Amino acid sequence: MPARGDDMTASTGTQRIWLTGATSGIGRALATRLLDRGHRVALSARHPDALEALAGGHDNALNLPLDVADRASVMAAGDRLATHFGGLDLAILNAGTCEYLDASRFDTGLVERVFAPNFFGAVYGVEAALPLLRRARAEGGRPLLAATSSAAAYLPLPRAEAYGASKAALSHFLESLRLDLAGEGIDVSLIHPGFVKTPLTDRNDFPMPMRVSADEAAEAILAGLAAHRLDIHFPRRFTLPLKLLGILPPGVRFRLARHLARDPAPATETSS
Repeated sequence: MPARGDDMTASTGTQRIWLTGATSGIGRALATRLLDRGHRVALSARHPDALEALAGGHDNALNLPLDVADRASVMAAGDRLATHFGGLDLAILNAGTCEYLDASRFDTGLVERVFAPNFFGAVYGVEAALPLLRRARAEGGRPLLAATSSAAAYLPLPRAEAYGASKAALSHFLESLRLDLAGEGIDVSLIHPGFVKTPLTDRNDFPMPMRVSADEAAEAILAGLAAHRLDIHFPRRFTLPLKLLGILPPGVRFRLARHLARDPAPATETSS
């Protein structure tokens, strides 16, 4: 692993990297760059065919198909990583999903579907990656655990009850874990993107100010990971105001964000 401050885009040595959510959006843009730069990259996503297409022509790729919401699947991938890589210099837990809640038709199942990959999937990834990060540390490296949260974790927004809460939970979890891992010499970086053009955000039905491309996002993330930044957030002209709004008193936050909410649809009555 390069020392902190080294440039991951430069030829500073091969890293052993695990990347989840590798076949789409930000994950795909990261995967192609990391593979092209010669790192040994374990690629994880749900669909083996998509992984095969992504890894084609790269003998430094290891395909680990899995469903991050399935703990057994993630732990099995960790066992394969141990066999093939021995240790991990960098784990990027990037897989996730997004659904928006309609409060007039409250759906607990939707909340559970979002939390499964966004929060628990990342927790399973941490469980699988930590022994391998510890091996890299024992070898003299400075391993890094990173996960993709969202700028939505900074500020409550309309319809984001499930998505925002899952990302806020992830950010809190990893910030706490960072404190406990510091004594072991394992660093933790959180990634808080604003809007990024991906197949997931292409489904959004609202304006997405200052949206950046997946390629721009990947470059910002790699620069942040090279520096072991605690909080990798971009584009800053969007994320910095959100961070500032997030620390305002609740009443002020409510008044500022209330106008973003849609008029409620008529509630649907149910009978038993």
